[in-house]
Amino acid sequence: MFRNNLKAIMSIGLVLLCGFTSLAQMQKAEIKATGLTCSMCSNAINKQLKAMNGVANISTDLNTNSFFVAFENNNAITPKMLKDAVEKAGFFIGSLEVVLSPDDLKKKESSYIILDENVSNSTTDTKVKVYDKGYLTHKEFKKMQKTFSKVPTYALDNEEDYHIKRVL
Repeated sequence: MFRNNLKAIMSIGLVLLCGFTSLAQMQKAEIKATGLTCSMCSNAINKQLKAMNGVANISTDLNTNSFFVAFENNNAITPKMLKDAVEKAGFFIGSLEVVLSPDDLKKKESSYIILDENVSNSTTDTKVKVYDKGYLTHKEFKKMQKTFSKVPTYALDNEEDYHIKRVL
């Protein structure tokens, strides 16, 4: 009986230890969607993004199929949540760039994996691009797989890790 209780306690401890990964808080995001053909398409994405808790403002550029999203302070929005909203509208992300603060980039427990050394040394808000599957076009992702082949976590395809690099 003691052995079963010990196993249960250790299992719960492991779940609690692994389950608390905090994300850097996004301040702004630029989403370039693929597959849009008209303003009704952009309205579908706008509707999904506006329905998210933590979104303060959205502006759209129909010429580039871009959505500029500003977030409320202390939001809990993740890149995956943005991806899910765009996909729920029936489209895909061709590019996702987000603005993060220097403090958020330096968090040890963050789910952001920095592919560019200059990002972690930043002292100002930094615009970064997410390089994971689902956040790039299929063609660009194939190219990035070769580029980041030496990054062990890139090949894992973990939806809770976000590989980022500074946008110049």
